[in-house]
Amino acid sequence: MRRLLAVLLALILPGAAAATPVCTSTTFDGAPFTACRIRLSEDSLRLWLRDEKGQPLGTFRNIDRGLARDGRRLGVAMNAGMYHQDRAPVGLYIEDGKQIRPIVTAEGPGNFGLLPNGVFCIEGQKAAVIESRSFAASPRRCAYATQSGPMLVIDGKLHPRFLEDGTSRYIRNGVGVSADGTEVVMAISDAPVNFHHFARFFRDAMKTPNALYLDGNISRLYAPDIGRTDGGFPMGPVLGTVAPSR
Repeated sequence: MRRLLAVLLALILPGAAAATPVCTSTTFDGAPFTACRIRLSEDSLRLWLRDEKGQPLGTFRNIDRGLARDGRRLGVAMNAGMYHQDRAPVGLYIEDGKQIRPIVTAEGPGNFGLLPNGVFCIEGQKAAVIESRSFAASPRRCAYATQSGPMLVIDGKLHPRFLEDGTSRYIRNGVGVSADGTEVVMAISDAPVNFHHFARFFRDAMKTPNALYLDGNISRLYAPDIGRTDGGFPMGPVLGTVAPSR
C-alpha cells in the first residue's frame, strides 16, 4: 500500500517524481573527478544524521533502507561535513528546519578552522554556500544546513590560503552552487589532489562561484546509477537526494 501511494503521489504532485541526478566522470587538469549535478526544481535534496531512535545512521545503506519503507530510495549522496568521534557534526547542522548544532565562527586547528569556512544551506528550490561569519551575522531560514571548511571558492575567487603547489593531497569531496542558486554540484576527486586543484575544478570546470569543502581522506560517493556505492567507516552527516523507488 505504501509503495502504491508513493507511485500515485509521484504521478500527481509536482516535483514528486524527481529523477536521479546525472553523475559524470571527467578529467580536469590531469586528475579524475566525478560530479553529480542536482537541479533543485526536479531533485529533492536533504541531509541525514540520526534515525528515529536517535542513533547515527552512518551509512548510505541505512538511509536507503529507511527510505524504502516509504516507497522511496537514495538517489545520489556523499558525506556532508566533519564530525566528532560520536559522529556529531563539528559545526552548524540543521535538519528539517531544526538546529541540531550551533554555528562555529572561531578560527581553529585543522581544515574546518581554516577561515573562511562556510555553510551549505538548502532553502526549498534554492541553495547557497555562505561564509560562516556572514551567516552568523544574518542567519538564513535553511530547511537543511551543514557547516564545514575551508571554503573552496568565494564569489569566484579561490580561498586565499590555497597554494598551487601545495603538497597535501587527498581524495576530497565538496559541494558547489550555481550563481542563481538553482543547481547544486556534489563532486569528489577520484585521485588525491590538493586544495587548489580541487577548488579550481569547482570554479573553472563546474562553474560554481561558491563552493565548500566537505572532507578528505574518508570521502565517499553513493551513485548506484553509475555503479558506484563507496563503503568505509561509518559517517556523520550525509547529503543526498530522495528518489522514487524503481
